[in-house]
This record gives sequence, structure tokens and C-alpha cells, in this order.
Amino acid sequence: MNILKPQKILFEKLRNIENLLEEIKDIQEIENISLENYKEENIEINDINIEKSIIINTDIINSNLEKNTFMDVEFKNCNFSNTSFENCCFIRCEFTDCKMTGCNFIESRLYNVSFIETNLNYSNLSMASIENVFFDNTGLRNSNFQENKLKNIVFEQVDLTQAQFFKTSLKGVDLSSCVIEGIAISIEDIKGATISQLQSVDLLYLLGVKIK
Repeated sequence: MNILKPQKILFEKLRNIENLLEEIKDIQEIENISLENYKEENIEINDINIEKSIIINTDIINSNLEKNTFMDVEFKNCNFSNTSFENCCFIRCEFTDCKMTGCNFIESRLYNVSFIETNLNYSNLSMASIENVFFDNTGLRNSNFQENKLKNIVFEQVDLTQAQFFKTSLKGVDLSSCVIEGIAISIEDIKGATISQLQSVDLLYLLGVKIK
């Protein structure tokens, strides 16, 4: 599957900013910015658009970043633990080596987004629209997928231990390289997915049988 990457961003065309809160004080749309080594906690940023930008080594934790749009944004080595992105829109974005434990993506839209070597454990993606999304070497332990619209999703070496899928069909999704121990899912939702022979043991509980 071909995931569209963020539009080519040239560092020489980016404007470096040091304080995101100051930058958005009087405007709702920013683009072509570089934000690096920025640290904040318990902040609220809503209803803004960030486009064609790079965010590096930035920590925004325990915060509210709801109802924002991120388009053509690269996130590298960032920490957004316990931050809410509810009702956000991510278009052609890439997260690399980020920590996003406990993040909330409820009712968000993720379109052409890659999560590479990123920690998304305990994240909530319920009722999110997820299309053309690549999870690569990423942790999704104890994550929650509920009533999701999934289209063209790739899980490559993803830890889905005790992840919960409810009314979210994985038909056509290849899970064979993933860890699915303790996954909570119905027969209807797992129907049509691809798993390895060894993984079938993790799903025997759906048949109500036990192994001695």
C-alpha cells in the first residue's frame, strides 16, 4: 500500500519558532514552521491548523489539543503522552520514534498517516476514521478500537497485546507479523483477517475451547 508522505519540506524554507503558544495567540493557521526542543504540560490548543511543518524533540504532555488540523507535518522524537487529540484531523503526517502513551484520538480522522517505532500503548482510537494508515514497529498494547471505519490499514510488527476491537472489522488486514496475545475481538470482526498458524492459538477462546 502506498501511503502518501508529508509534502517535501525544505528546512531552508522553514521559519523557526520557540514558543508555540505565543505563535498561535492571535492566529488560527500556521505553516512552514520548525518547532524544536519545546516543552509544555497541561496546556490547551484548539481549533488551529498547522501545515507543512516539522516538530522535533517536543514534549506536550497531559494536554488538550482537540479539534486541530495537522497537514503535511512530520513529528520526530516527540512526547505527547496522555494528550487528547479528539476530533482532530491528520492528513499526510508522519510520527517517528514518538511517545504517545494514553493519547485520545476519539472521532478523529487519520488519512495517509504513518506511525513508525512509536509508542501508542493505551491509546483510544474509538470512532476514528482511519484510512491509508501504516503502523510500523509500533506499540498498541491495551489500545481501544471501537466502531472504527478502517480502510487500507497496515500493521507491521505491531504489539497488539490486549488491544480491544469492538464493531471494527479487520477484514483484509494482515496481522501475521504482530503480537495479538490477549486481543479482545469478536469472530465477526476478525473474520477475513490474515493470521499466522501460531497466532491461531490466541484466538481459540472465540470458539469456547481450551487447550490442555
